[in-house]
Amino acid sequence: MDQICAKKLTLGYGRKDVVKAVDLTIRKGEFLSIIGPSGVGKSTLLMGINATTSILGGTLKVLGNDVGSIRHGDLKTLRSKIGVIFQGFNLVSRMSVLDNIASGMLHRKPLFSALFKHYTPRQYEELYEYMKVVGIEEEALSRCDRLSGGQKQRVAIARAIAQNPEIILADEPISSLDPVSARAVLETLRSANEKYGITVVANLHQLEYAREFCTRIIGMNNGRIIYDGPPERLCQATVDQIYSCSSRQEMQDVKNMRFPFSPSAASTA
Repeated sequence: MDQICAKKLTLGYGRKDVVKAVDLTIRKGEFLSIIGPSGVGKSTLLMGINATTSILGGTLKVLGNDVGSIRHGDLKTLRSKIGVIFQGFNLVSRMSVLDNIASGMLHRKPLFSALFKHYTPRQYEELYEYMKVVGIEEEALSRCDRLSGGQKQRVAIARAIAQNPEIILADEPISSLDPVSARAVLETLRSANEKYGITVVANLHQLEYAREFCTRIIGMNNGRIIYDGPPERLCQATVDQIYSCSSRQEMQDVKNMRFPFSPSAASTA
């Protein structure tokens, strides 16, 4: 089933187009990464899916809703089905891990219960399950300002899962983390994808992680899609094309990586 469908989609700010005439279809249960150098439209495309970026042309349907003409009430409902994970975690530092994760339930909890942090036995069971999925259950009562960066990001993932979303959007979820924490966070996202069937769309700078963890890669440059396919078919020539306008450091990072190359991969990329 198609959950996201863009046709000739152009997104931007004011009159400036950032994503240009993109065609993209994402099916339920995919774990997809968007790669490319800084400033080519990756985050704009991601936020367009969450209806927070202006549509300047084309069409975009998310979970059956036409984002370009959606009404306010329907937009609120749509966003409740989309969990968003940010690079900066967006947690309430002084609240516990448990309460931060429970905030993902706000749209399906009575106001009184939400204000006084009252949870039913069933909700406690749910919260404990989410904490186990991300491996943070031992820190349930710890304040979030006492956690490491990797732990905070796992709390953010558990909070997104607590929404019961159909889609999770992750905007550079590991860019500020060390390699061990980064790998743990991506393994957590993969667990959520496999256990709950949640579609995951993540912007990643680290190409090696996109190849290892994701089932599909979208490569962008200058607001357009350069590559759309499985990781194993992404060859070095296509990678060079994707990162052709990147910074010197980004190009060096790409050159330091090894990619399987075959004529068939190059011809189909």
